[in-house]
Amino acid sequence: MRFVLRRLGFFVVTLWAAVTLNFLIPRLMPGNAVIAMMSRFKGHVNPNAMHALEIAFGVDNHQSFVSAYFTYLGNIARGDFGTSLTFFPDSVSHQVFQALPWTLGLVGVTTILAFVLGTLIGLVGAWRRGGVLDGLLPPIFVITSAFPYFWLALLAIWLFSIKLGWFPESGGYDTATTVGWTWTFAVDVVRHSILPALTILLTAIGGWILTMRNNTITVLTEDYVRMARAKGLKPWRIMWTYAGRNAILPNLVGFAMSLGFVVGGAILVEFVFNYPGVGWMFLQSVENQDYALMQGLFLMITVAVLVAILAADVATAALDPRTRERS
Repeated sequence: MRFVLRRLGFFVVTLWAAVTLNFLIPRLMPGNAVIAMMSRFKGHVNPNAMHALEIAFGVDNHQSFVSAYFTYLGNIARGDFGTSLTFFPDSVSHQVFQALPWTLGLVGVTTILAFVLGTLIGLVGAWRRGGVLDGLLPPIFVITSAFPYFWLALLAIWLFSIKLGWFPESGGYDTATTVGWTWTFAVDVVRHSILPALTILLTAIGGWILTMRNNTITVLTEDYVRMARAKGLKPWRIMWTYAGRNAILPNLVGFAMSLGFVVGGAILVEFVFNYPGVGWMFLQSVENQDYALMQGLFLMITVAVLVAILAADVATAALDPRTRERS
């Protein structure tokens, strides 16, 4: 319990620091969302209209700094991140929750799949070191992980979309398809997600294979593994219970951070494939100087990473009691 409370305290302090930084950065930068929006129009702008927009965007200059800070904290507690400049007059929360399922479905599933497959291949490859699996798959996937996202994405579009015509080139679904919970729409979404998912998988799996293989090789030299072999335990039990359980511990925090950053999307992949996810929205917010949308996305990513790290710490403590003892 003490271990969990200490981690929760760290979570609260870090979250407060992130929220405060999120409040300060746009206000320390020159200009604001209202100026960025009004710069698109020429001629005189009514001061009353300017003031109304400042209130709508949460940048009311008539408010004191301290008062604005506590107003911002209250809005965050209610889930109110302000009005989006890019999608004006829609709210930031509405737009983010529209894009989030696309990113979770694409980047989230492929991140979990890359971790699971990479961990299994690395574990089995290290257990049967020098075999066919160990000599073939790790080198191939380590090479593919060195390829840039956008290069592999463009290559996939050229081969599987333009040349072979197997998959769509871009988008999350066909605009002619009726959006809804139907089998036709689900199949269309899956077809559009295969190429970006394949791109992310091929560039992410190599790292998990390499780290899990190296961790397992190190664990296999430990005395408790030798003792398990001396007791005559079955090889599969030694591999999973003794070697795999301990070799995966260093990877849990990295995997948790990967899951946390899932909500940020894969910006380059979503940009190349014009995929309607959070990464594409983040890029649009930067291009349009949409501070409210940037703030909302930044805070969402921060919270997701902190929650993922907290879950990884708890999982590590459950798998390795020595972690709780040191804490």
